[in-house]
Amino acid sequence: MVEGILVEGLIYALMVLGVFITFRIMNFPDLTVDGTFPLGAAIMASALLAGLGSGWGLFFAFVGGFLAGMTTAFIHNRLKIPGLLASILTMTMLYSINIRVLGNKPNVQLLRVQHVLSWIENTTANHFPREWVFFVFFLVVVIVVKLLLDLFFRTDMGLTIGAMGNNEQMVISQGVNPATLKYIGIGLSNALVGLSGAFAAMYMGYADVGLGQGIIISGLASVMLGELFFRSNRIFVLTLGAVIGSLLYKAIMFYGRYYGYYIGLTPNDLKLISGLLIIVSIIISRIQQQSSQKLRRQP
Repeated sequence: MVEGILVEGLIYALMVLGVFITFRIMNFPDLTVDGTFPLGAAIMASALLAGLGSGWGLFFAFVGGFLAGMTTAFIHNRLKIPGLLASILTMTMLYSINIRVLGNKPNVQLLRVQHVLSWIENTTANHFPREWVFFVFFLVVVIVVKLLLDLFFRTDMGLTIGAMGNNEQMVISQGVNPATLKYIGIGLSNALVGLSGAFAAMYMGYADVGLGQGIIISGLASVMLGELFFRSNRIFVLTLGAVIGSLLYKAIMFYGRYYGYYIGLTPNDLKLISGLLIIVSIIISRIQQQSSQKLRRQP
C-alpha cells in the first residue's frame, strides 16, 4: 500500500515539477498541463504500439510536451492573448490532437505491450516485490530530473527566467526578450508534464484522453503542500518541496479514497478535497508570512 503511494507520487512528481516552473518561478497561469499529460501518455502508447520502444516514447513525449508549451507561449507572445486564455486554448486543442495520436480512439490498452517497466518487472520478479522495484526506479528518475532542473536554474538563463517571474520589466530593462524566456520556460514545464504522462501510461497499462482532467489542481495542491514544509529561496529546497508535496498529495488522496467513508466521503469528493487542500495551504502560508513579518518588526 505504502509503496504504491510512493510510486504514484514519484511519477506525478515530474508533473508537479513542471507546474512548479510555471506557477512559482515564472508566475504564469498555465492550464496547458491538462492537455499535455494525456498527450505524453498518448505519444508513449502510440510509440509502443508502433514498435519504437520506451526510449523513443519518452523522447517523443518530452518533445511533444515541449511543443505544446511553446504553442501556449506563441499564442500569448505573438497573438497578445492573456496567458490563462492562451493555455486554455492550447489545452482545448490538445484534446482533439490526443485522440488523433491515439489513432482516433479515446483510450488504448498497453497490458500486453512490452516496455521498460514490464522488462524491469520480469527481470526482478523472482527476487524483489514489484512495487518496491518501481519505487527505486522512479526515485532515481526523479532525483536525476530534479538535479538537472537545479543546475538549469543556476545558469544565467535559469536565473533570468526566475527574475522574469518576479519582475518582467526589470528583465526587459536588461535587454532580455521575455518572449524567448517564456518559450523556453513554458516549453520545459510542459515537457516534464508530458514525460510524467508517458511514465503514467506505462505504469497504469493504458492511455486515455481524459487522463489530464483536473490534473492542474493536483499539481497546484502538491506544490503548495510542499511549500508548507519547505520554505526557502534556494532552488534545491523548492524543487525538493515540490517532490515531497506530490508524495503527500497522493497519500492524502489514497486515504481519502479508501478510508473517507468513515466520515461519509466518497471517491466523488476527491475533487472537493483537492480544492480545500489548496485553500487551506494558502491560508496557512499567509499566516506563516504574517507571523514572520511580525517577528521581523519586533526590536
